[in-house]
Amino acid sequence: MKRTQDINQVRWDLALRYRLIETVAWWEGRLTTGHLMQSFGISRQQASKDINTYISEHAPKNLTYDKQLKGYVPGKHFKPRFIDDSADAYLQLLNQTHARAPHVEGLALAYAHTKVLQVPDRTIRPDVLRPLLRACRNGEVISIEYVSLANPTPETRLISPHTLIYTGMRWHVRAYCEKNRKYRDFVLSRFRGAPEYERMSENLIDTDDDWNMRVNVVIEPDSRLKPAQKAIIEVDFGMVEGELVIPTRCALVGYVLQRYQIDPKKLEAKASAQQIVVKNLEELKPWLYE
Repeated sequence: MKRTQDINQVRWDLALRYRLIETVAWWEGRLTTGHLMQSFGISRQQASKDINTYISEHAPKNLTYDKQLKGYVPGKHFKPRFIDDSADAYLQLLNQTHARAPHVEGLALAYAHTKVLQVPDRTIRPDVLRPLLRACRNGEVISIEYVSLANPTPETRLISPHTLIYTGMRWHVRAYCEKNRKYRDFVLSRFRGAPEYERMSENLIDTDDDWNMRVNVVIEPDSRLKPAQKAIIEVDFGMVEGELVIPTRCALVGYVLQRYQIDPKKLEAKASAQQIVVKNLEELKPWLYE
């Protein structure tokens, strides 16, 4: 509760600096004014003031100054006020900040031992994305050419987009398609030309039933694995009582399985290759097969 209160009561720019203070101190073990100066382009005086204000107003027991290290170290009773101190949160931070982390003292040290594989750069043009965003905000019908593997020749579609979706590998937009008379997903890199405004839409997000309905995707270890092997998989995926329950929108079920590298139509010959399966596949079929 205290952490939430701190975040809500502090200016956004200060909260960002406090988050860096806690991240570097907790994970790297030594915080200096240089961390703040390099990250936010502020003076040493301002950086020192931020650290002192953080200590005096929010966490008096979190940091102590170590004269030998010439920096602040986490106190014995360190309790984060502005970050999640889980390992997963820190690894996510390294992933999200991979482009600039090498330039930030502290994070640069961590990044020397970190490698993030880059997702292929999909060609998404600004003159496509900006009208799509506007149409999502305003509830517009737009005209745009689209290609697919089934139909590689550009075809004009009238769509009413409402949400952009990132699957981990590429961006889609969820939209009502007047040709198919249903809500579908369109890959952003497959749009051609520039979208043109047609009219305001009656098919908005609140009429997309599959988007608004939610379902649990339940994953479990492959039943062919030995008990000791299952135990390893359960720890790998943070399962509880042999299951990982993933709440999601019905429209996103297929993408969830893609992220977990599960092909619902194929079972690997070796259990060690399959590792995990969908326990409630029958329940999910309406959103997997057309």
